[in-house]
Amino acid sequence: MRKTINPERNREAISDIVVRGVDEAIEKESLARKLLSGKKLRIKHGVDPTTPRLHLGHAVVYRKLRALQDLGHTVVFLIGDFTARFGDPTGRGESRVLRSKKETLQTAKNYVGQVKKILSAKNLEIRRNGEWYDKMSAEELLKLMARFTAQQTMGRDMFQKRLKEGRAVGLHETVYPALQAYDSAMLKADVAVAGSDQLFNEMRGRDLQSGLGMPPQDIITMKLLRGTDGKKKMSQSYGNDIGLDEPADEQFGKIMSIPDELIPEYFELLTDVDLKEVDKIAAGIREKTANPRDLKERLAEEVVGWLRGPREGARAKENFRNVFQKRLAPEEMPVFRAETAENWKEALFRAGLAKSLSDAQRLIEQGAVSVDGAAVKSWREAVIIKKPAVLKVGKRRFAKLMPNL
Repeated sequence: MRKTINPERNREAISDIVVRGVDEAIEKESLARKLLSGKKLRIKHGVDPTTPRLHLGHAVVYRKLRALQDLGHTVVFLIGDFTARFGDPTGRGESRVLRSKKETLQTAKNYVGQVKKILSAKNLEIRRNGEWYDKMSAEELLKLMARFTAQQTMGRDMFQKRLKEGRAVGLHETVYPALQAYDSAMLKADVAVAGSDQLFNEMRGRDLQSGLGMPPQDIITMKLLRGTDGKKKMSQSYGNDIGLDEPADEQFGKIMSIPDELIPEYFELLTDVDLKEVDKIAAGIREKTANPRDLKERLAEEVVGWLRGPREGARAKENFRNVFQKRLAPEEMPVFRAETAENWKEALFRAGLAKSLSDAQRLIEQGAVSVDGAAVKSWREAVIIKKPAVLKVGKRRFAKLMPNL
């Protein structure tokens, strides 16, 4: 028998859960009844480990999961170690590259470590869908497929667009919603929480659970967080993300760089600031009565403080002011010693201050690299440091260079 919780003490929190940042709630009345029933619910969230790191876009959903945990419910965090091998076609203009089991399991380890920074270990159950799919026979798979129709899947806009443009739709892509649906059945999910782009797949979970004589899961879909470019949803592949594992100063600086119109959206989705106050912030931005820089500083301190603790949020703010307003070097910097035979391009890449050798060369050629305020003029120059110096790359990256002679 499932444990019960006292919903009367949590009515305000429950109301916030079904409203804040929510794109759709299906079925809203059923969801409210479940949350007020006092039963300990199984809250499912699935993620395919396809990229090395998680970002604030993922954190929008994880904040909602944590709020549900705080009410006493169990979050079942499902790692799609099987489905990630061929990938979710949602929103894709072409098939994903197939991945090996070894690759997905390694990435999954990184995900779990990052997720545990947000979710509580107390009401957390971590599962893998390889637990059932790696054992599934061809006959069992075909029986599962028989519960769905080609029309359901091929009617999706993204597939219709590909077909009209003469681009391929892989058969393995068409079965993905059925596999995600089966995850819900296997986990006996009461509620599924996902990004708004996952509604179609989660609805198939409701269909399958009903067909199997199970109570259908209710669904909470969250608004998608736009990235630092202010246009596309946050994604590492778009280069507009803010990673959960990035240094606090980098997170703070990236939040300060977002377009002004994103400020209310970030306050709603990434902080606990009261929604009435968020509305006032939005009005201030629209009517140009608020100072965007001050709001971004508050936002960045809130988000970094939530991820790393209030003291770190305050430190990151002070560091940002020193670097960008007082033009001072940050108090804390990574320490790096170049090899005597290295040129600047090689040193930047090895120090982790450039994504690649070509990126390092581009940064130097654009004049974005300096040592104690003097620009590095050629990437071909050997790195010769006779006394400690401050290396600056772009606007936000610093390192303390140690003598190498």
